[in-house]
Amino acid sequence: MTAATPKGERRRQALVEAASALLVEGGFDAVRHRAVAERAGLPLASTTYYFDSLDELITAAVEFHGHAELASCRERLTGLSDRLADTDVLVELVLDLLVGQDVTDTETMLLRYERLVATGRRPYLRPLMRVLSTELHELIAEIFTRSGRDITAERVEELIALVDGTMVNAFIELKPDPRGAAARMLRSALSRHG
Repeated sequence: MTAATPKGERRRQALVEAASALLVEGGFDAVRHRAVAERAGLPLASTTYYFDSLDELITAAVEFHGHAELASCRERLTGLSDRLADTDVLVELVLDLLVGQDVTDTETMLLRYERLVATGRRPYLRPLMRVLSTELHELIAEIFTRSGRDITAERVEELIALVDGTMVNAFIELKPDPRGAAARMLRSALSRHG
């Protein structure tokens, strides 16, 4: 990897952001050298100049996207801290983190879950996914703590599994509103167990 100059850093970052956008829009198959270079407005050779392999570029894109989502949620958490006692606000913030912020169409949600499942077939992503998963769990625990509901790490895992399972079942059953189904399940679980 080469990017020692400010211009090089800007180009490398442009490639990472382009790859991240392609990943979100079309999954791993959409992230190709040519497509990334075109999206970034850079020569095709720049992808191999700044990254030793496509796997390295994909890893950088996944890391960029994952940290951007976490940062966005942390920022929203700061603005919503005084409203988190409201279960609806709490549920929507957690769903934004797990399903995607401002995502309402089923295709985008399905692409997200396909992307998450597909990371399991890419051993080079496993260390990064462990880090991102830990940060996700910690942020969800913080959200609940700020809402006045201290929950265990095991409960965080259960709630994530509940949302993910509901989403996947909704995709399989072709339900028109997977996020709405996940919201109902999460609200129900919170009302039963606090």
